[in-house]
Amino acid sequence: MADEQDVDEVVRAFHAHGRALIEGDTDALEDLLDEGFTLAHMSGYVQPKQEWLAQMRAGQFDYHSVDEKSVDVEVRGDAARLAGRTITDATVYGMRAPWHLQLAFDYARVDGQWLALRAVGTSW
Repeated sequence: MADEQDVDEVVRAFHAHGRALIEGDTDALEDLLDEGFTLAHMSGYVQPKQEWLAQMRAGQFDYHSVDEKSVDVEVRGDAARLAGRTITDATVYGMRAPWHLQLAFDYARVDGQWLALRAVGTSW
């Protein structure tokens, strides 16, 4: 059974990720995401961390707000899976929309910090 503190820490990492998106803080995202992080978009494209962050810096992904609807975390040792639903107001490649995202994040505890290893986004 997971320690509630572990669950809380994973949720805090997820919330920090959302804040960094809204603030366009790619430096914070660098620290929150494992070097091998990938993001699987709704299109099915699996994007490496550095490519995604470069596109954020270029303004191709602009996040305006993240409205969290649900979040559930399962922790097993130094690994965690977070499942969440958000309505994310974002401009993606010039098209602004409220994206209904079902998100699955895999996390690992590395040197006491929960880092996102990968995220998969689908619609709901």
